[in-house]
Amino acid sequence: MLSATGFARVVRDTPLVSIDLVVLHNSKALLGKRCNEPAKGYWFVPGGRIRKNESINKAFYRLTGNELDMQIPVSDAEFLGVYEHFYATNFSESGDFGTHYVVLAYTIRLASPLTELPTQQHSDYRWFEIDKIKEEVRIHQHTKAYFR
Repeated sequence: MLSATGFARVVRDTPLVSIDLVVLHNSKALLGKRCNEPAKGYWFVPGGRIRKNESINKAFYRLTGNELDMQIPVSDAEFLGVYEHFYATNFSESGDFGTHYVVLAYTIRLASPLTELPTQQHSDYRWFEIDKIKEEVRIHQHTKAYFR
């Protein structure tokens, strides 16, 4: 496992690969208010990084467990596409470098809404009406891109 200093070097020098989870129930999308940089304080879809030597399938299963408190296989999701996210900030909230993500986005359709969710990455959760997402100023532009 990398130290914080080692990980900061990676973030400074390379793109990270991540998975974003566009979780839908009826005509609503689940968003969490981010606790950490980048995009701290914005409403954002759940998701996270893929680890070294971790397959996409295993990462998806781990991330749905960590972010949604229910493990879902990637075969139950719909691939939305590849996106790039550039941020001026980084996880350490210090240094003069930003963060670059290459994001694999997936849609997950739920039969019932999730109610009790982990709070490690998000301080709050809300179900937003999909047709109102583009108007909400505190929803991050990278999340809005999934609903265009």
